[in-house]
Amino acid sequence: MPNRLETETSPYLLQHADNPVDWYPWGDEAFRVAAERDCPVLLSVGYSSCHWCHVMAHESFEDPATASLMNDLFVNVKVDREERPDVDATYMEVLQATTGRGGWPMTVFLTADRKPLYAGTYFPAVARQGMPSFQTVLMAVADAWRHRRGELMTSAARLADLVGRTVSPDAELPPSSFVDEAVHTVLHHFDPVHGGFGTAPKFPQEPVLEFLLRAGTPEALEVVRVTLSAMARGGIRDHVGGGFARYSVDASWTIPHFEKMLYTNAQLARIYLRAGQTLNEPAFTEVALDTIGYLLHDLRLPTGGFASAEDADSEGAEGTFYLWDLDEIVDTVGPELSPLALATFGATGGGNFEGRNHLTIADAHAGDKLGIDPLATRIMLTEIRRRLHERRSARRRPGLDDKVVTSWNGLAIRALAEAGAVVGDRRLVHAAQEAASFIRDSLVVSGRLMRSWRGGHPSGPGFADDHASLALAYFALYQATGDASWFREAQRLVDTLIELFADSRGGFFTSGTDAETPLARTKDLTDSPMPSANAMAAEALFTTSMFTGRSDLRALAERTLLSSTAVARSSPMAAGHALGVLHTMLDDPREVAITGPAAAELAAVVWEEFRPGVVLAVDTTGRSAETVPLLEGRWSDETLAYVCRGFECDLPVSTTDDLRGLLR
Repeated sequence: MPNRLETETSPYLLQHADNPVDWYPWGDEAFRVAAERDCPVLLSVGYSSCHWCHVMAHESFEDPATASLMNDLFVNVKVDREERPDVDATYMEVLQATTGRGGWPMTVFLTADRKPLYAGTYFPAVARQGMPSFQTVLMAVADAWRHRRGELMTSAARLADLVGRTVSPDAELPPSSFVDEAVHTVLHHFDPVHGGFGTAPKFPQEPVLEFLLRAGTPEALEVVRVTLSAMARGGIRDHVGGGFARYSVDASWTIPHFEKMLYTNAQLARIYLRAGQTLNEPAFTEVALDTIGYLLHDLRLPTGGFASAEDADSEGAEGTFYLWDLDEIVDTVGPELSPLALATFGATGGGNFEGRNHLTIADAHAGDKLGIDPLATRIMLTEIRRRLHERRSARRRPGLDDKVVTSWNGLAIRALAEAGAVVGDRRLVHAAQEAASFIRDSLVVSGRLMRSWRGGHPSGPGFADDHASLALAYFALYQATGDASWFREAQRLVDTLIELFADSRGGFFTSGTDAETPLARTKDLTDSPMPSANAMAAEALFTTSMFTGRSDLRALAERTLLSSTAVARSSPMAAGHALGVLHTMLDDPREVAITGPAAAELAAVVWEEFRPGVVLAVDTTGRSAETVPLLEGRWSDETLAYVCRGFECDLPVSTTDDLRGLLR
């Protein structure tokens, strides 16, 4: 018998719609029923591609005995963390404060007024490795509720007070030496053997990589080079179908946790693209375009928007879709290509993952060692991958979470727009425009941006990260196309961001003034795999100020960074994007305005290098000045480029060489 989740749009919630657990979605009804029954709420938070969420579901939520216990003792609430990042962040604060760690599935017991009683993550069906069984936890919480409620309520009030506390912001924006010190601290975390930061499990740390790329010191760039090279060779990258998994379970990038997320691939595509320019590494540009190919082929929906993720599991096990037996590889690629395939990918009879092979670039020089010239090696490897891809495509794919998340699509639109402009491929820009048009037309309801969409139905109101990420995407799309309508859309989002999310004391709350808040309005100040909402908001404000000359927006961007720089003082690894934005603000930012019928030719010069401190306004018709203040009064029949600092401009130039000289 389906429960109350059957009418939800989230694929994660729908995965639980047939559980014997009497699930409620997050909302007032569940907490009203808990008050009437005088029992706690059991909140379970996860997402559709989460492996351990699936494990706990199979072990406990699909078990009639466990479900009966849950239904008897609690009101049970399921939340998709990707749809409700505010709920997730609120109770993740409690989990991390009480256990020192976080993760999903997140299991939290609450009072009827939403105060936390007890928090944990995955609980096994049978006690092991010091973890109690889930049924033991259920009975212990219920017993404490019945017999020690006063003590429990005191604890709940104390835990609730933890939510929404933020660091004291810096009094003023720190100097450039602060950025240099942060780079130095980040480099201490670098793994010189395998690349990346720290040990297993190892995440790409995309915001940190972009910060180092923006900082641009020789040491920082070498860390980026080593890390991107190692990830490109490693098993975190899908060498058959393209794209990257969310993280590696080992320090050497060999075996990933096989789920693939839109936000991972959108960010890495852009970082590889910009690193290819900065480091003069064509191989990185190839990886960027290969990753974008994965986005377009496997995550792009018929609407033009991008799905959220592909699952780690298929056919009841993790990674099945990606693994190969040795004989299967030989049979697929044929006897002529097998020696190169096996040597390149390091495939063996014993494999590297549970007796099977997950492909890595074990030997990039295998062709040389086999006496094959480089061009022939490249052609043969392309054919090997084609044959493997054809064979793999016949397998059952992992589940697709086809929910369109606004902020994640913003990352993808930005990556596509910039990639199209950098490599001169208008198809990529067109794909970015299609995704942006879909978001604009389908995820705005009565003027309000929504968080997500699936199957024709938008979810609840969007959050600060949705507005900031999408504003940056629209600015990128405007710069790649010169279409001033995207500039207007970006400005609207920035205006709404300020109106609904700004804290008068500085920074931005996660949820808007018009939205329900779980316990208290929290602020997203630290990077997860995504840049923090406040760092993206600061970048969006700063970008707007450069296009418009508005000093009030520049000041607001600086105030927004003050809390993030306070975080960065103690943990630069947690504030990579804020540090990158700060570096850009301090490092001679410039505005470029190009007008005239041949403006596109001059604009291409701006895209030749990664210039995070440059905004580009282009007018080929003489009409964009009505929308973009940076273009006002600059139109002429001759194509001219102006390079400005704070709207104070050098004399205009008309050749590509002169523009390159000014930009240097």
